[in-house]
Order: sequence, then C-alpha cells, then structure tokens
Amino acid sequence: MHRLSYLILFLWCLTPIYSQSPHGEGLKIDCAQCHNPSGWTLDTDNISFDHNTTAFELEGTHAVTDCKLCHTSLVFDQVKNDCVSCHLDMHSMTVGNDCVRCHSSNSWLVDNIPELHEENGFPLIGSHNILSCVDCHISETALRFDRIGNECINCHQSDYASTQNPNHQINGFSTDCLECHNPLGTGWDSDLINHDFFPLTAGHDIQDCSQCHDVNNFSNISPECVSCHQQDYAQTTNPSHTAANFSTDCVTCHTTNPGWVPALFDHEFFPLTLGHDIEDCTACHINGNYTNTPTDCFACHQNDYAATTDPDHEAANFPTDCITCHTTNPGWMPAVLNHGFFPLTLGHDIEDCTACHIGGNYNNTPTDCFACHQGDYVATTNPDHEAANFPTDCVACHTTNPGWTPALLDHGFFPLTLGHNIEDCTACHIGGNYTNTPTDCFACHQDDYMATTNPDHEAANFPTDCASCHTTNPGWMPATFDHDGMYFPIYSGSHDGEWNSCLDCHTNSNDYSVFTCITCHTQAETADQHDGVSGYIYQSSACLSCHPNG
Repeated sequence: MHRLSYLILFLWCLTPIYSQSPHGEGLKIDCAQCHNPSGWTLDTDNISFDHNTTAFELEGTHAVTDCKLCHTSLVFDQVKNDCVSCHLDMHSMTVGNDCVRCHSSNSWLVDNIPELHEENGFPLIGSHNILSCVDCHISETALRFDRIGNECINCHQSDYASTQNPNHQINGFSTDCLECHNPLGTGWDSDLINHDFFPLTAGHDIQDCSQCHDVNNFSNISPECVSCHQQDYAQTTNPSHTAANFSTDCVTCHTTNPGWVPALFDHEFFPLTLGHDIEDCTACHINGNYTNTPTDCFACHQNDYAATTDPDHEAANFPTDCITCHTTNPGWMPAVLNHGFFPLTLGHDIEDCTACHIGGNYNNTPTDCFACHQGDYVATTNPDHEAANFPTDCVACHTTNPGWTPALLDHGFFPLTLGHNIEDCTACHIGGNYTNTPTDCFACHQDDYMATTNPDHEAANFPTDCASCHTTNPGWMPATFDHDGMYFPIYSGSHDGEWNSCLDCHTNSNDYSVFTCITCHTQAETADQHDGVSGYIYQSSACLSCHPNG
C-alpha cells in the first residue's frame, strides 16, 4: 500500500513534464511550489512562489489581494502590468492613464496635489492653496479634472469682465493678471502694477487710482505735472509762480514730496553759494520780481563798494567787479586781490596794502623794483651796489625773500665753476670794485704762474693763458698740456713711445726751453744720415730748425 502511494506521487510529479500545463507555456516552475498531492486546491500559506521575481512586485494592497482578482484565467502571463488593465478609469481620461502619478498601491488617497500642480506648471500658491479641486475643475462629475489652462484669464474671465474700479475692459487692460496682481496674495491687490513710465513715488504713491485717472479712461491722462497741478501753480504766493513767470515743469524745482518741500531751484546761471545761499528769495528779487534781477555784483552791492574804508575802493578806483577780489563769503573776507601783474610773494606778502600803496593810492604805484627799493640799493655795502655799478633791476640777482638773501647773480659772462665757485665776491673783485675786474686768467693768477716749479712755467716760457692747460679745479690738477700742437710732436710721429720722462729731452728742469736731441741721436748716426747735406751741424737747435715735426 505504501509503495502504491509513492508511485502515485511519482507519477503526479511527472505530470507537468508529460502533460500540457493549464497555465500556459510561459510558466516554468514545479507544480509542487503551489499544489500538494491531496488535490489541486491551493494552500496560500504554503505557496512558495515569489511574485517579486516577475515584472510586477506585490506591494501594499496588492500583496494581500486574491490572485484570481487579477489573474482571472489560469494563464498568468495574460495579465498586463499597467493599472488600467485592472482598474476602471474613474477620471474619464482627464488626467491620463498612469495611476501611479497620483495614487500608490497602499490606497487611492492622493497626498501630493501641490506637487502635481507644480509639475504641470501651475503651482497652488496664494488663494489657490486653500481652494477645493472642484472650485476650479468644474465638470459633470467630481472625479473629472479636465485641463483648464495655466493662464489666469482661463478661470478669471468673469472677474476681469465684472471689474468697475477701474473697468478693465473699457480701458483695454491686459488679460495677463500677473502684470498687476500678486499671485501670492489672497485678494486682487494691485501692488505689482508696473507704473515705471510715471513712477509713483512719495506724494504720488496713493492707492486710489481715481485721484489722477478717470477710471473709465486710463489712456487720456498727460504725464506733464501741470496737467494735474495747474491750480497749485496758480495759487503759489511765496514766490508767486505766475507773476515770476516760473516754468510750469514742476520737476524743475520740486520732487514728488507732499507739500512741495524741499524745493530745489536750478540757480546755476547764478550759483547761490555761501553768503548768497539764503532762504528769502525777495532779499535779491525785490518785490518778488524774478524777471529783472541783475546778475552783476555791483548792481546789488554798490552801497557796500561805496562804504569801504580799508581800503577805500572808490578812492583807489578799484574795479566794480566784486569777484575780482572777493568770493561770496559773508563779510567779504577773506579777500584775494589778483595781484598777478606784481605777485605778492615772500617779502611782498604783507597784509598792509598801504606799505606799498602810499596814502592809499592804488592808481600810481610803480611795479619797478628800484622805484620802491632805491634806498635799499644805495645802502648796500657788501658789495656796494652803487660803487660796483650793479644794475638797478633787483630781480636780476634777488628774489622777494626777506633780507635779500640768497642772492643769485647771473655770472654767465664768467662761469663760477669749481675753484671759482666761492662765496666771497671780494676774493676776485678786489676792494669791492665790480666794474674793472678782468676776465683774463693771468690777470688774477700771475703769482701762481710765477711760483710754478714742476715745471717752471716762466723758465719754460709756457703761455700765460691758463685755460690752455688747466680747468678751474682747485690745485690746478689735472693739467693737460698740448705738446704736439704747441711745440714738438712727442705723442705722434717717430718720437711716439720713444721717451719715458720730460727729462729725457729737457735736461734742465728749471728751464724747459733748454732741450737736447743729441742725447739719443749720436753724431755717428746723424753724420751717416746727413752725408752730403750742406751746412749740416751736429747741434740740437740745428735738428729742430730742420726737423720741426720730428
């Protein structure tokens, strides 16, 4: 009996192999994973088939659903994976057939409505965030969500048409609500109106459009100030704009501040600086007359000019153009006279004008230095300018430094370089006499010439023109003697490099006029060379007379 049971079981196990499966050819698993030998009934607790190995993972309510609710036939692979193959479309294809966009396998409740709207380009912000779906999606059923469109006007056409203040239709307002209204708000506030073509600042920043606009016609208003403020212009008294013929372009002086203040008048044609910067316009514009006020200083300040005493402008015949000396500082100080014709520098920079303008007379004051400083010129002692016959043009040597020092004499006729650059003028100008000082070197340096020993200039009969060998260096060194050009060529020709010292030729160091040729040129040598020369004499002076160039 036991063997029969095993045989039946064996044959049953072979049945899937040798018989046709009711589940179709696509299911390739052992029958024992779902069925048992007691019959074809299923024991769901013991089924070992893993549905997650298929293309449809069982999650949420799908994991506890009876298989037959989805697999209505025994051929399991005839069931599709998309939701609509099992679930009726309650939305009538108004939101597509992809259920998982809104629903999960746990329930049919939708908890991501804001995200879904944002994905579709219409975020639920402001008032839209507190509305019910059917407030916007109006259909024959509450489950139809026909697309409305993302433009405001798609829902708010009736709001647009029913507005009266202002009437949007009559005034041709844009149907793009976002141009004026804030979608983040909960009402129709118009804070976002782009009024840049006429900025609503300060006193213009009002909420009631009707104060400026005819709410039935927003297009016929002028941006010119006077179109709204003609009456304000006409009623002005301080000053009267009409009487003064002021511009009707209010922005010339005013901002949009309430009360018209502060007011800024472009007074550039006559800058109101310092003492002119006053609040009372009538101080200058007498009787409130703004059309004939002069811009010339003297026209307003003639009395000030006439009343001056220090100095008396009228007596001094000062110019009546006040800005020549004064700024607009109150009290007329500091006053700066353009003294460019005779600059008041250093010692001339004095406060007391009468020190130069004697008796307060400003018309005949000379500009020549000597005219004021003749007494100084005559009183000079070191050196005595008068005795030295110095020029009376003080600026030739002096600046306007007090005390006349430092003084710079243009000694270009005899440059005071190196050893000549000394402070004591009398070292050359003996006795302070500046008129007969020679410019010849020897006239001053004869004693130096006579005292020379190496070489003895006098004995050597050197020229007395010191500059032929010396510069103005103190100590006379370095000295450059042109032996080739002035006397006998020893740095060129046949004598170049043939001697070592001056004493090779000048045997008497006290007398360079004495020289010898025969020390080097022997008689025997010269006799052979001069054979047949008539009058030949073996003598140094004879050599030079015939061979002056070596």
